[in-house]
Amino acid sequence: MTPLTDPLQCGGTPDLVLECASQQAVAQYGEAVLARGWHLAVISTGALADSELEQRLRQAGGKLTLLAGAVAGIDGLAAAKEGGLERVTYQSRKSPASWRGSYAEQLIDLSAVNEAQIFFEGSAREAARLFPANANVAATIALGGIGLDATRVQLMVDPATQRNTHTLHAEGLFGEFHLELSGLPLASNPKTSTLAALSAVRACRELA
Repeated sequence: MTPLTDPLQCGGTPDLVLECASQQAVAQYGEAVLARGWHLAVISTGALADSELEQRLRQAGGKLTLLAGAVAGIDGLAAAKEGGLERVTYQSRKSPASWRGSYAEQLIDLSAVNEAQIFFEGSAREAARLFPANANVAATIALGGIGLDATRVQLMVDPATQRNTHTLHAEGLFGEFHLELSGLPLASNPKTSTLAALSAVRACRELA
């Protein structure tokens, strides 16, 4: 099988184009895929922190689906948005190994951490841009809720954990809900969670 390196090389119409590579891949190929009228499912949702790219993707044609990835509760968040969603906060807690090779190393000495510490607080847009391999969940939550600039994010390193823990809290006229998901890191890439890979598998199974 010869791999395709450009959407224009594909002579047929795929049932689904599944992005599970990186934010850079979304920026490089997403618009061309959608412009052909294809269905593109994106797991690196942080790419849409680039507002110009988001606009181009949404106007390109085709069908753009943002996968839930490593978090649950996106359907409830969308429902709450219909009923007056006012505040959304998200916290990501991961081990030092999961933050290595990221911008976290410029903010904190990961080798010296001996207790759980918050090393970043800001908007989901900032988190997605600064941590492209670690903070796609922040973007997913924001895009499903009150937006990338209004959603508040905390990133935490915890030497006592071997899991990736995602905590979502939402409030509004609908009431409030609190969700915590503690997932196992993907063995081949501790920056992401096993559930994120399973989200991609589910997207493929739904085609059957």
